[in-house]
Amino acid sequence: MAQKISLTRYLVEKQRTEGHIPAQLRLLLEVVARACKSISLAVNKGALGGVLGTAESENVQGEVQKKLDIISNEVLIEANEWGGHLAAMASEEMDSIHLVPSRYPQGEYLLLFDPLDGSSNIDVNVSIGTIFSVLKKPEDHAGHGGGADEASPVAEADFLQPGRQQVAAGYCIYGPQTTLVLTVGDGVAMFTLDREQGSFVLTQENVKIPADTQEFAINMSNMRHWDAPVRRYIDECLAGTEGPRGKDFNMRWIASMVADVHRILTRGGIFMYPWDKREPEKPGKLRLMYEANPMGWIVEQAGGAATDGRQRILDIPPTKLHQRVAVVLGSKNEVERLTRYHATL
Repeated sequence: MAQKISLTRYLVEKQRTEGHIPAQLRLLLEVVARACKSISLAVNKGALGGVLGTAESENVQGEVQKKLDIISNEVLIEANEWGGHLAAMASEEMDSIHLVPSRYPQGEYLLLFDPLDGSSNIDVNVSIGTIFSVLKKPEDHAGHGGGADEASPVAEADFLQPGRQQVAAGYCIYGPQTTLVLTVGDGVAMFTLDREQGSFVLTQENVKIPADTQEFAINMSNMRHWDAPVRRYIDECLAGTEGPRGKDFNMRWIASMVADVHRILTRGGIFMYPWDKREPEKPGKLRLMYEANPMGWIVEQAGGAATDGRQRILDIPPTKLHQRVAVVLGSKNEVERLTRYHATL
């Protein structure tokens, strides 16, 4: 029987043997994984743990928060603020950044996260997940004296780095199995939570998304609001073997980004959350820093593509912490086709 490789061993080997990650980043990723295990436990208890339903609050986007949104956010903050590997955190559920308290040592990394993606599916027992992204604190931010104690406080502007500067990204999906998906810039690996052992175990390396697909994911109820390029693409898919694509397509839509992206990583497909005419002043619905950048990098590392319909997501310069963006990601040839349609229509 092949020896099981734990997440800890995998990361140690990335650090020691391959030199892909420094020790501080390895520790950070292990802490995030432990926090995800705690969130998974809370999700699995469901009604038994009294965690279902909404809270009496809204997040910065004006969305009603679920109890599990708040619990997950608190778990990630408490797990990460004392370890010495972080300078600050930012969350989709918080108005502004969360600085590591001065009583703890300050590290060189910045952590961004969507603590519980797919909140609308919590109460109906459909897969949800945690998305995270790690950036390096800009080097020119350190104090001139050279000592760690003289470093100036981290500011929101330090987080506003394009997605191509991420040093690690991943998500944890809480479904029939709890699966952690991770990239540190040299491909994508999947780990499954072994509940008896209490640890994540490597179950797939070098994940690859097929370049072609016959499956798409989009909220069809918004069709009347779409722009012409998206309408054209979907109309061609729906035309099937008798249409210009010459093949039948299936539609899948879970309304949890982690679940839809996980399916694409597993068997291919294209995920679309495009700009539409309902709120024309907004470039899209999903958040660039907490969702599009980490998922875009994971998809690219698996051989896929990720754009906003016009340009590569990882090249978009962020201007604010809760910036929204249109998202098209998945099988490379399909993403490139829809991106071409945006350029010509």
